[in-house]
Amino acid sequence: MKPTTRGTLAAVITGVAAAIGAATPAVATGAVPVPVPLEGAENSLGMELPEIGADVPLLKPGTPNGPRYAEGRLLPDRTVPQLPVRGGLPGLSVRQPLPQLLGDGFDHAGVEVPAADLRTLSPGLDVDTPLTAPGSRSFGLPGAKLPEAGVLAPVVQAVPAAHLGLGAGL
Repeated sequence: MKPTTRGTLAAVITGVAAAIGAATPAVATGAVPVPVPLEGAENSLGMELPEIGADVPLLKPGTPNGPRYAEGRLLPDRTVPQLPVRGGLPGLSVRQPLPQLLGDGFDHAGVEVPAADLRTLSPGLDVDTPLTAPGSRSFGLPGAKLPEAGVLAPVVQAVPAAHLGLGAGL
């Protein structure tokens, strides 16, 4: 095997191992941190640029509340159940250096929007047939009634927050 092939293979294996190692904590916390590297632009421009980072949440589907029997109906309640999905709103962190008017130092202005929990329920469907349940009064035959149909509304719950601040130093 050529040395360049070995080097390429070693780089690929190292990258895969790093990706697996980085994905395990992300799955445990529910968000993947995404830093934005701006050091190269700082060096080429010769100036301080903001530090930017983000958190991208992972979606976790839940277990739907299945159909359940309702007395007096031929079809079960919640014919098409709602699917709960948990995730989060993405987070963002920005720190911008501010030069001091008097002196050579820097202060900073920062905005932090932490990742917020997000809970949703998909829309569902509730229908019933135009027949009643068989009864003893009608000799075991179903009777006629108006059909029923309803849409279970989707639900979205989140509590986003943001922090704005000024401080000394970078």
